[in-house]
Amino acid sequence: MESISPFASFTQGVNYSPPWQDLSIIGIAGCSGSGKTSVAMEIVKSLNLPWVVILSLDSFYKSLNPEEHRLAHANQYDFDCPDAFDFDALVETLQDLKKGKKAHIPVYSFAEHQRQPQTTTLYSPRVIVFDGILALHDPRVVDLLDVKIFVEADMDVCLGRRILRDVRDRGRDIEGIIKQWFAFVKPSYTKYVDSQRQISDIIIPRGIENLTAIDMVVKHIQRKLQEKSEKHTEMLRNLGLIAAKVELPPNVYVMPSTPQFVGMNTILQTPETEKDDFVFYFDRLASILIEKALDMSPYASTTVETPQGNQYLGLNPRGIVSAVAILRGGSCLETALKRTIPDCITGRLLIQTDENSAEPELHYLKVQPGIEDHSMVMLLDPQMTSGGAALMAVRVLIDHGVQEDRIVFVTCAAGETGLKRLTAVYPKIKVVVGRIEDEA
Repeated sequence: MESISPFASFTQGVNYSPPWQDLSIIGIAGCSGSGKTSVAMEIVKSLNLPWVVILSLDSFYKSLNPEEHRLAHANQYDFDCPDAFDFDALVETLQDLKKGKKAHIPVYSFAEHQRQPQTTTLYSPRVIVFDGILALHDPRVVDLLDVKIFVEADMDVCLGRRILRDVRDRGRDIEGIIKQWFAFVKPSYTKYVDSQRQISDIIIPRGIENLTAIDMVVKHIQRKLQEKSEKHTEMLRNLGLIAAKVELPPNVYVMPSTPQFVGMNTILQTPETEKDDFVFYFDRLASILIEKALDMSPYASTTVETPQGNQYLGLNPRGIVSAVAILRGGSCLETALKRTIPDCITGRLLIQTDENSAEPELHYLKVQPGIEDHSMVMLLDPQMTSGGAALMAVRVLIDHGVQEDRIVFVTCAAGETGLKRLTAVYPKIKVVVGRIEDEA
């Protein structure tokens, strides 16, 4: 298959692909109790990266109707056949994650044999280790996998592990476990599970004890992550070259160099400035920037009656205004934000640049519920240089349903290349910047 360039030209600008788009999915299948989850956990532990997660096929068990529910509690329902799983929902979830979208993972209760009303949100993993007895069964799932693994173990060992797990973690009794094993689990292995061995890329006998095979998988994932990191860094560099050829658009508002503004910046950049003075003038400058950003918020006309009985034609904010701080620096703008909008709802993004690759990395994410319905979302970052973190932060907001033209990026200082790169990719966002730094 021909590779696709990480960015493509459009009439409005260029496209940015975050490092978690087209993520790698490692599928691990095998008999119940063969050690699939232990192998998955060992892979994640060996990688020791926050963006490698485990996704279990067990989360996609179908909800049972009353009759099926009765059979399940009597250990007479087959949980090991393909019909027990919602493969349509699984495929949709994996496809969304492959595209870099947010996904809602079902929560299944083994004690109640039912899906729970709540879900678990999964966003921005770069690698998913997907395990389940039938992880390689559905051809649609197989097509999405980068590596297919089959874990094998002696059937008596599998039975012993299943008894230990189901009694300890799922509230089952030994008699019911053994009954279900011979009635459903073992026949299902012969009919459905064992055939997955033929399409697997790697067979791991003895499960977690096979450190050589696990190490081979870990090294493969590390190579893929390194390739994606280099591709992402190269894309950012190319975006800078493209952006250098264009002018700053009118939706970038640079604060005018008034005597007051220049005076405050002079105090902030003077090494001899006392701490209390620095904090005071920084908060003052930040307040001016946030107040300017609020001018870009949508307002609705309204008429009020004054205490003297006169009518005044005024404006009310149209919708909720919220903010998201890019940590750690963005939190220093929140004092000014709270002074301007005391009840402003705020979220957090922790984006740090890798010292070796200079690649921005998303480590933490918490956005406000319903942020997609807010009339304006301010993205706060006191300083922007290359624009890599800003590109990633805007993409996160868009992936969470925020419309591009409702985002206002607020920063005290920015490099011109970073501003051009940001607005070339996202031409509809607005930017309020205190000053543009000399990049020489």
